[in-house]
Amino acid sequence: MRRMPEERRNPAVRPRRVGHQVQRAVMQQILDAGLRPGALLPTEAELMESLGVSRNSVREALKALQALDIVEIRHGYGTYVGQASLTPLADNLTFRTLLRPADDAHALAEILQVREILEEGLIRRVAAAPPDAGTLDQLDAIVRKMGEAGAAGEPFADLDRAFHETLYGSLGNELIPQLLGAFWNVFDRVAGVRRWAGDPAPEVTVDRHRAIVAALRARDVAGAEHAMATHFRGIGKRAEQETRGVG
Repeated sequence: MRRMPEERRNPAVRPRRVGHQVQRAVMQQILDAGLRPGALLPTEAELMESLGVSRNSVREALKALQALDIVEIRHGYGTYVGQASLTPLADNLTFRTLLRPADDAHALAEILQVREILEEGLIRRVAAAPPDAGTLDQLDAIVRKMGEAGAAGEPFADLDRAFHETLYGSLGNELIPQLLGAFWNVFDRVAGVRRWAGDPAPEVTVDRHRAIVAALRARDVAGAEHAMATHFRGIGKRAEQETRGVG
């Protein structure tokens, strides 16, 4: 393996650039070795030797990769390949959104808009090849539970999330629930910090989800798209009202 130039031998190379080089080199080693999540990585000393860099450079690179969930450092045990989840993306988006002023109506709207674009495209695919009867029955059952929770004055965010995850399960794409989950987490965190209470009329939310299932049962692609768009317009309108202090 080609050794990286040691930063101490080349004072012109900035530490940050060296750190990025070490990060890329470690990721390349993981890929070249075909390591999977949970696999043990070489020790710090072995990485120092193979890459030709200092212990500090290796440690800083591993810390940066841990923040990205690319590696997992288990003190006293070693460093392992991480899950490479989208958690860092959600964390960064949450922080980015919270940096905006509390009365900025566009802060939450931007997150919702991205999710809306994704879900309107996804619902089109789902409606074109509707889920089987069993999945549709699952969706109906979730909607019923949402209605029961709403009638009892209980929140049903978890049920809402389960509805969307079940809805796109038929596409067989593992990235979809992870990506949507990241945006969902960002919205929940920001709404929590901003003390956004959510939709004051839960029965409206339930009806909108029921309309989505009804369109899928009817194999109505346009109807499913319309129902999803209506659902998101309701969320967006409420978010905008909350950020502007309108109850």
